[in-house]
Amino acid sequence: MAGRSETAKDRVSSAVDAALRVFLTERFADFLALEKGSSPNTREAYARDLSRFVQFCLVKGTADPAAVTPRLLRDYVYHLKDLGLSPASIRRNVSAVRSYFRFLVGDGLVPTDPSERLDTPQRWRTLPDVLTVEEVRRLLAAPTLDDPLYFRDRAMLELAYGAGLRVSEWIGIGVKDLVLDEGLVRVFGKGSKERLVPIGRTAIGALAIYLREGRRTLERGAGRTVLFLNSRGEPLTRMGAWKILRKYVDRSGITKTVSPHTLRHSFATHLLEGGADLRAVQEMLGHADISTTQIYTHVDREYLRQVHKRYHPRS
Repeated sequence: MAGRSETAKDRVSSAVDAALRVFLTERFADFLALEKGSSPNTREAYARDLSRFVQFCLVKGTADPAAVTPRLLRDYVYHLKDLGLSPASIRRNVSAVRSYFRFLVGDGLVPTDPSERLDTPQRWRTLPDVLTVEEVRRLLAAPTLDDPLYFRDRAMLELAYGAGLRVSEWIGIGVKDLVLDEGLVRVFGKGSKERLVPIGRTAIGALAIYLREGRRTLERGAGRTVLFLNSRGEPLTRMGAWKILRKYVDRSGITKTVSPHTLRHSFATHLLEGGADLRAVQEMLGHADISTTQIYTHVDREYLRQVHKRYHPRS
C-alpha cells in the first residue's frame, strides 16, 4: 500500500511539474531576475505563490494559462482567504499573479490579461456589522402602539429587512408597487432596473395594516403615491429613514453600528446561512454581477468558522 501511495504522489508531482512547464514559470523567474531586477526573496516568494496558483488551476481543470478567466482568478482569491492566509499574504499572491500575466501579455504568450481587474484585500469592501436573527427580531419588535407612527415604522422595518432593500429603494417604493396578494414587491434599483422581490407573511401583514390604518391619515395630497410618508404627508427622505431606524436600534439595545444597509446585509447573510442559492440571492438583491453577491459568502464562511471553533471538540 505504501508503494501505491508513493506512486500516486509521484503522479501528482509529475502533473504539477508538467503544468509548471506549460505555465512557463521558469521563463517568468528569468524575467523577474533579468528584466525586473527583483530580489532573491521576491523571486522565491513569487515562485511559491505561482506554484500554488498553478496547482489550483489544475484542480479546477485548467492546464493552460491562456484558459485562465477573471472568474477563476476571483475564485482563487477566495480560496486563499479560505486557507486562512493573512491579507498581506493574499496581496503578495495577487501581486505575483498580476506580474505573471503582465509578463505573458508582454511577450505575446496570451492575448489578454485576466488579472486586470482583480481585487486585493485592501480593496474588498468592508461590510458593516451584520445583525443576528435575534437582534433583527428585537429591532422589528421595537415599535409599539404608543408610537404615533407605529404602523408606518413597523411596515417600513419589516419591508427593509424582509426584501433586502437599499434605502433609496425602500423610500422610493410606490403604493402601486406592492403586489401583496402574490407576496411580491416591485423594486426599481440602480439604473432604474426593475425586479420583483418576494416578501413573507409578516411583512405582508404589516404593509396591509399600514395601508389601511396608517397611510390614509398621513396622505394630504403631497405624497405623490409614494408608500412611506413623513408626519407632514410628504415622501420620506433618506435622513428621515435613518433617524427612524436609529430610534428603534437604540430602543432595542443593539450596540452594533446599524445603518439602513445593515438590514440589507443581514437579509443576504441570513438567506445564505439558511442554505439559499447564491444566484437566487443575487436576483433578490438586484446585483448585475454575481461577484458582488459573493462578498456575502465571506460573511457566511466566517460564521461557519465561528460555529466550528465554538462547538467542535478539536477546534
